[in-house]
This record gives sequence, structure tokens and C-alpha cells, in this order.
Amino acid sequence: MATAKPTVFVLFGATGDLAKRMVLPAFYSLAAEGLMPEKWALVGNGRGDVSHMDFRDHVKKSLDEFGPGKKLDKKVWADFEQRIFFAGGGFDRSDPGSLLDVIEQTREHVGDDVQLIHYLAVPPVAFTEITKGLGEHDLAKDARVVYEKPFGTSPENFQELDEAVHAVLDEQQVFRIDHFLGKEATQDLHVLRFANGLFHAAWSKQHIESVQIDVPEDLDVADRADFYDHTGAVLDMLVTHLFQVAAEVAMEPPESVSPEHLQAAREKVIGCFRPLDPSEVVLGQFEGYRDIEGIADDSTTDTFVAARLWIDNDRWDGVPFLLRTGKRMAVSKQTVSLVLREPTGTFKHLPSHGNVISFELKGDGEIALRMVAKRPGAELKLDVAEASIPLAMLDGADPLPPYVRLIHDVVLGDRSLFTRPDGLAAVWDVAQPLLDARPEVQPYPPDSWGPKAADELAGPDGWFLQRQQADAQQNDKNDTSRK
Repeated sequence: MATAKPTVFVLFGATGDLAKRMVLPAFYSLAAEGLMPEKWALVGNGRGDVSHMDFRDHVKKSLDEFGPGKKLDKKVWADFEQRIFFAGGGFDRSDPGSLLDVIEQTREHVGDDVQLIHYLAVPPVAFTEITKGLGEHDLAKDARVVYEKPFGTSPENFQELDEAVHAVLDEQQVFRIDHFLGKEATQDLHVLRFANGLFHAAWSKQHIESVQIDVPEDLDVADRADFYDHTGAVLDMLVTHLFQVAAEVAMEPPESVSPEHLQAAREKVIGCFRPLDPSEVVLGQFEGYRDIEGIADDSTTDTFVAARLWIDNDRWDGVPFLLRTGKRMAVSKQTVSLVLREPTGTFKHLPSHGNVISFELKGDGEIALRMVAKRPGAELKLDVAEASIPLAMLDGADPLPPYVRLIHDVVLGDRSLFTRPDGLAAVWDVAQPLLDARPEVQPYPPDSWGPKAADELAGPDGWFLQRQQADAQQNDKNDTSRK
């Protein structure tokens, strides 16, 4: 990175919630890890008239609350804060505020020949105007532009936004972030599969009964109620994160692990996703959601969605991809589970969910294997055994949080973990039937697994994560009773 081109980052929405929780801590972590170019500066942009010093104080408070989890390194912070500037007065086509002047000011610290990286940590409704402003004020040439999800809020809005972006930028300049693709364990999905013959051979309908992508959250939405009530679980999670992870699991072997080939493989399989059948989708809303300040008394926003997705190609024909996510659920997990088919013949009545490969995407990631084994003893009794590999325990492991990894890739120009417009267009086609004919939103109790109808969606064996959690609770009770 020391040889990377001098870079000026422009952070639109710099005083907003997303910047505070995710983006600013990621910039600091990059600096602390020595992953920034030798010469760089960060310019925050917003509507307010904020001094450079006041913005630095704001950044410091954000890092104290959401930063790396320990006291900031004094030496790192002393260097970091000197590189932070603020450009107030907003930004649009007719008025750039003070942004052009502040960028010019940073050249005294960074140099004249700089790479501009614009990060749009703003609501999707602001994407088009800011993009047009970049073109109008000569800030787009050779720049890289990062767009947060969702990239569009409907099929029509996606098309309008895509046309507006490409009127100003070439596709190679565009980095559409989906932070689930930046997770260590998400990347390990294709490494485990393509680098290990045992798993590579089993990765098809002949051996896999179902794929379950399960992302329950025990948090509510009180800290971003207004945004969430206009979005809901379908737009916030299903058509963004869960579809992208499904593509990561399902893609055909790419020609190589180059950014272009990985992207192409992911986008190609998205083109095989069958449009959702609304009868195979369950929407829910946790009880008490409408009592949150800012939420309408008659809101029908979905805080829960479970869906059965089908992929129409030879590898996955007939294999259901079960996707589930929701707020105020029993646990917080981000798990991908490949439930293997039971072998036929020798053994009868094997334990359900006895053969499972699972990936925990939260934190630094973990791979777990669940298999049927003989319980030690005089009799032939079958039981289920589990083994896990925490990825952070690998020798020399230095895991990067998703936003840190993805911003680092933007600096390098590596687009392999970013979405493409052809894949996103296909995603909206998949979601269109659901958007046109939304099922009725069903209530569910907080701290539960969502509406009962979602259990039926998963079939007789149910959701693996739910079963695993129930088994763990039962084992805890058994251990307590034995003591």
C-alpha cells in the first residue's frame, strides 16, 4: 500500500449513522493496520457548517463508541486526525458547497496528482443527485465511487439509478458495496469448495438436500426506525445480502480467482434464480414494532422474511435454497448450512440434520461439520458429532472486518467482492413477483423464530439452526441435571 497512488477520500453523509457506526471506524482500522496509501486525506461532506476541528472531535467520539474495541493508539490517532477535513454546505449539481475548496486544500498535504475515492454513505434517494454533481463539478474523471446498498429500491428505480451512474462513470469506476461479501467466512465458501476435493465433489444436487442461509437478529430497529420502515426486511436483507450469499454458494467454478472471473461466476448463477413465488414467501412483523417512536400505528412493514428460492440449472435443480432473516428473533446468527442427503441402504432412521456443513459468517468466521457417529459403548448406537474450525485460530490469521476489507479493495481497484449491474438487474427480476403480490404480514412474538408459517416453509426437518439451538439448550439442561 505504501506504493499506492496518493488518495483523497470524500465521505458523503459523513455525520450520519452509517458513517459513524461502520465507515469511519473502517478508515481508522485501515490506518492502524498500515493499509492506507503513504499519502492520503479524508474529507467529510455534509450540509452543516462544521469546522475541521469539530469534525475531528465527531470522528473521535464515533471511534470511542464504535471503533476497534480498545483505547485508540495515541500515535495512530495523532496522525489520523491531521488527515481529516470537513466540507460543509452540502453538495449537488448547482452548488458544491465548500467541497471543491477543501479538496484543493488537501493537495497541500497529499500532492497534486491524487486518486479521488468518493464514498456515498447516504440514503439511496441521494445517489443520483450526488453522482450527477460529481460529473458537473469535474470530480468523476478517473475517480472510484462507492455506493452503499440498496442500489435502488425497486426494479424501476434501479434502472433509473444505473442509467444515471453510467452517464457519468464507467463501470470499472463503480463499487457497489454489499458487506456480506466482505466477510471472511463468505470468502471461505468458495475457498473450501474449490480448494478441497472432498467438498468440491459433493457440491451439487446429488449430495445436497437443501441450502439454508439463516440470518436472525435479536436487535430491534429503534436506532434507525425511519429508514427501516421505508425499507423492511425484503429490501434491506433479502434482495441484497441473502441473494448475494446464495450466489456465492451456488456459482459454477470460475476460470480463476481473479476479480473478473469471480464476479462473472456470481452474476451468471444469479441469472438462473427462478422468480420468487409469493406462496413460498412468509413475511412477519414483531409484536410491538408499531409502538416504536416514528412508526405508524398501521404500518405493514415486514421485519421478517423467509423464502424458498430455486435455481434453474443442472447443478441445483430441485434443491431448495431456504433464506430467512428478521429482527427481534431468538438469537443473532449469520449461518450458511448445506444439509447433505442421507446415504441410502445400510443404516435406517438416521438422525435428521445428521450431515451438515455450516459456515458462521459473523465475526471472524467459523466452519463446522456435523456428522453421524457411533456413540462409544458396547452397543451400536448412533449419535451426532460436531467439529468446528474457528478461522481466526489459523496460524498467522489477521482477519479484517468487512468494511475494512472492502474499502481496502477499493483502494487497490479490486472489484471481485462488489456487485455488478447485470446481477442486480436479475435480482430485481427475481424479486418482482413478491413486490407485486406481497403476502400478508404475520405477527410474531419478540425473541421467537418468527411466524409459524416459516417453519412449514422449511419442510418436515425444519431449519437446521433452529434445531441446533434447541439441541444445545437440551444439552445444557442435561448437564445441569447431572450436576
